[in-house]
Amino acid sequence: MNVTEAVAVRISVRAFRPDPVSGALVREILELAHRAPSGGNLHPWRVHALAGAPLEALKAKGMATLAAGLEASEYDVYPPELWDPFRTRRFVCGEDLYASVDIPREDKAARLRQMARNVEFFGAPVGLFFSLDRRLGAPQWSDVGMYMQTVMLLAVERGLDTCAQEFWARLPKTVGDFLGLPDDHILFSGMALGYRDPDAPINSWRSRRDPFEAFADMRGFD
Repeated sequence: MNVTEAVAVRISVRAFRPDPVSGALVREILELAHRAPSGGNLHPWRVHALAGAPLEALKAKGMATLAAGLEASEYDVYPPELWDPFRTRRFVCGEDLYASVDIPREDKAARLRQMARNVEFFGAPVGLFFSLDRRLGAPQWSDVGMYMQTVMLLAVERGLDTCAQEFWARLPKTVGDFLGLPDDHILFSGMALGYRDPDAPINSWRSRRDPFEAFADMRGFD
């Protein structure tokens, strides 16, 4: 599989098979991704990978926290009062996702249960967490994003799938305490990693994309 194919087939998978992923394979992906670009070669990312008993323990703590209510997030995943076209894109994406599992907008309880699947990493056998020194700025946050994208594409190349989960930014204390993150680090995102369940309806849809002209402007070309 080449890079073009990996980009084309990568999706956010929200239903995984329980098949284990070897530690050697996870390490290979994380080490190769360490070649991702970063300004000044700061490579600001810090990664924690969990599987087996540690992952189950973290999920149990996450569920207990969720039952009591989300913690205060250290950053807004989306800006408050999101405006168009971003608001519409997010709305349509959410509607398409819930439609794939027959959850109507008015069924708030079912939507909350689906959201809680994040804590279970959607059944994936591996959970990844990405953090960085909180003194770093927006450029370094974007570097962490490039590292994560590299992880996702390398996973696809190896027959695996992922789902990036900024949801975990709403449980920063639970995760930080469990992982032993130093106080000077901020939790940026989690990620589910494993083998997709090809029969799960929630994996059958694709998020929409605007046409090229909506986001790009080319000048000076033949």
